[in-house]
Amino acid sequence: MTVTSRDRLAHGSAGTVSGRALESLVIATYVCALALTVFVALSDQCWHWFIIPVVMSGILIGIDAVDWVRGRVDLFDPIGLSGAFGWFFFFFAPLLTVATGYWLIYVDPPAERRDWLGWMALLNLVGLIVYRGVRLMYFRRERPITTFWDIDRKRFYFLGAVALVVTALLQSYVYLSLGGIQGFIEAATDQRALRLNLQGFGQIFMISESFPIIALMMFIVYARNQKSTLYRSWLILGIVLLLYFVLKIMFGGLRGSRNNTIWGLFWAVGLIHFWIRPVTRKVVVIGLIFLIAFMYVYGFYKNAGLDALRLIEDPTARVELERATRRDLPTLLLGDLGRSDVQAFLLYQLARPESDYEYAFGRTYAAAFAVLIPRSLIERMPSKTFEGTEALYGKGSYIPIDFEASQLYGLAGEAMLNFGFVAAPVSFIIFGLANCSVRRWLFGLTPGDARLLLYPFLSLFCFYMLACDLENIVFDIIKNVAAPLGVIALSLSSVARLPASGQSY
Repeated sequence: MTVTSRDRLAHGSAGTVSGRALESLVIATYVCALALTVFVALSDQCWHWFIIPVVMSGILIGIDAVDWVRGRVDLFDPIGLSGAFGWFFFFFAPLLTVATGYWLIYVDPPAERRDWLGWMALLNLVGLIVYRGVRLMYFRRERPITTFWDIDRKRFYFLGAVALVVTALLQSYVYLSLGGIQGFIEAATDQRALRLNLQGFGQIFMISESFPIIALMMFIVYARNQKSTLYRSWLILGIVLLLYFVLKIMFGGLRGSRNNTIWGLFWAVGLIHFWIRPVTRKVVVIGLIFLIAFMYVYGFYKNAGLDALRLIEDPTARVELERATRRDLPTLLLGDLGRSDVQAFLLYQLARPESDYEYAFGRTYAAAFAVLIPRSLIERMPSKTFEGTEALYGKGSYIPIDFEASQLYGLAGEAMLNFGFVAAPVSFIIFGLANCSVRRWLFGLTPGDARLLLYPFLSLFCFYMLACDLENIVFDIIKNVAAPLGVIALSLSSVARLPASGQSY
């Protein structure tokens, strides 16, 4: 697959207006109008001025979503992925929030929630305009990638095997330290004592949980260099993905982290796409259905531990588990994937004349990088958990372990915690730079370049940063990338200069 700069401009990546971009604009407008009509017909609560900035945001980000759905950009193009996720995040999530009446628990909501959803949507709309402006300026100054990272396969297999032994031993040590797998599950799913149960294991997890991805990378590199089509059949690749999924559960999944498994599967599919064979959008649809089902069921495990196994024995236990764990479909879609209610309520709290919140002025960002330093070396700074609790519940409300707000605030929400609502649209500059910088790899790297082993995972955070806080992004990237990157870096045979006409994705 070859994508040229001319193709990229046709997709409107550099902010140009073309026939294709106009088509996507019309389709995005039509879909948003149709969806809005359905929402208004089903719930009269959706007839409110907040729909104006919500629909405008949906149309603006929907252009990229339409390009991605129609196959006009690569499946793992971060701008296309950001468009697809952003369409849900900025358009569907606010409408679903109103239609379902979903809102934060344990807070005193504003008298008219829709007003604050509208004001937040307006900030997001300005942010999306900033985002597209960043893309326009970036691509005008983009420089081509002129190097190729080549892997010494024998050294890669050797170092990978050593890494597998080390990571397996470390994971075994974790299980044995906590009384075996069952003891580990009990320690990880005790929500109140979770931090104390696993304290001190953070650095070990950064290495031990890399076992599945290193094993998969070894298979990917091996399969790519085989002439047999056996390794390219979906039967074999499906079996490999299934085994990989089981390994992800054993190496990190049982810790109660759905993201650890979901992002790992995203990475795995990306490796197959770039190294073995292109993944079709039909496969993506099947994968999304599986992931939604997995997130729903795994939510019970995270909150109820082994009691979630009752679903296997008695499917009717679902209603009781939903009530006991507060894990239902709206919570999955709007609490785990959306931030509409959190950001709108945060904006309301900060804008109140009697607000006593003191802005963090960058403390949450500094604390995000401080998580990489062992607790034995420095005293941890107040994190976004502290700042968020104080913002949502009032000054002095934060009590370590006993009362902490566990919400994620997303890119714009964390910016507001630090500098106020004016910073929300400005934070989209980071969103634009991340998408453009990682996308540069997509168009500049030659097939077989070692950096393409890392690309799918980095492209993931280009869109999910909308819903994540910096602390989560830093920890997840370092935890997941550090060990594989070490193996790749030590396996490089050369970093060669490419001719001017080098092929790229």
